[in-house]
Amino acid sequence: MKMKKPFIFPIFVLFCFFSCNMKNESIFPETSNKEASSEAKELLSFLYSIQGKYTLSGQHNFISTGEQYTDEVYKITGKYPVVWGSDFSFQVKGDSAVNFHHCGPMNLKDPALTLRDKKPLEFINLSVDELRQNLVNEVIRQHKKGHIITLMWHGCFPTEGDLCDGSSIWAMQNRPDEKTWQELTSKGTELNASWKKQVDNIAHHLQKLQEAKIPVLWRPYHEMNGVWFWWCNQKGENGFKKLWIMLYDYFTKDKKLNNLIWVWNTNAPRNIPGDEAFPYSDFFPGSEYVDILAADVYANDYKQSHHDDLRKIANGKLIALGEIGTVPSAEILKSQNQWSWFMTWGYFVNLYNDSEAIKKLYNAPNVLSLEDIKKMRK
Repeated sequence: MKMKKPFIFPIFVLFCFFSCNMKNESIFPETSNKEASSEAKELLSFLYSIQGKYTLSGQHNFISTGEQYTDEVYKITGKYPVVWGSDFSFQVKGDSAVNFHHCGPMNLKDPALTLRDKKPLEFINLSVDELRQNLVNEVIRQHKKGHIITLMWHGCFPTEGDLCDGSSIWAMQNRPDEKTWQELTSKGTELNASWKKQVDNIAHHLQKLQEAKIPVLWRPYHEMNGVWFWWCNQKGENGFKKLWIMLYDYFTKDKKLNNLIWVWNTNAPRNIPGDEAFPYSDFFPGSEYVDILAADVYANDYKQSHHDDLRKIANGKLIALGEIGTVPSAEILKSQNQWSWFMTWGYFVNLYNDSEAIKKLYNAPNVLSLEDIKKMRK
């Protein structure tokens, strides 16, 4: 008996729909990786085809919560977001785990249970590889549903592998000094070897998605212009730029990961003492290593400059809202119409947002849900 094929929503169909009536017959933007897969090229082409016309809706789900927060969006709006996001994450140890729930540790059950219902922390007794394999399985399932996939990585400092106290990641004033950073980013050092071992595991799971022909909006080492993560606030040619290029070269040249669209994801600049986010330009690794530029916006801080300044650096490349807390209004997305997608962070969707504001946003003509795109295909 012939089995019914699972529903797959191919990106090239979306691209064809949006581009076939344009003056130029097609848009095939150049990917930073010359060996990018056809699936990655098609996804990037689709995003260019809606540039300035639509913003895709998106929702982050923690590695151990599956599609829980995507389902929350559906409960509120009757629609599913287009972009499904998650995190390769880390295992947190120690009694301070609750202090780092916002980073989504892989061995911590839904942090909203603690925040909303005041329940004690619950841990998941599975290994790193088991949990990351579960993520790969979930990504494949979500992609078959038609979602565009974006993935990130809250990683421990390399010497600690994948099990650490959250302060290893949320390092604040304990970020690496200049000597440590130089050792980290110099081939042949012991610290660089620890880094390579750590990223090898991430590459291993991304390779599984490549084999499944799933393109990924890949946004590693996010918010690098802030002061909180261990990879933050490393300015100059030998700073964050060197780390980004090191990962880019290792994944594209050594690991032959060609299904990745590289998303350089900053934080919206701010001048809050002890919680600063510095200008985008201080950390940009160069257009040849980036496909899309993104910014994270929390506390409803949708300044026009966050959008416009990123566009200037992008110089024609796409920009996006990598993470958001409070959702923007449709009016904001009209004046900041170059945002390719937005992605609400985990439990923010139902703990820190007004349901009516979310409904209004998802019903706006310039915002696309998964259902909107399916209707356009008909």
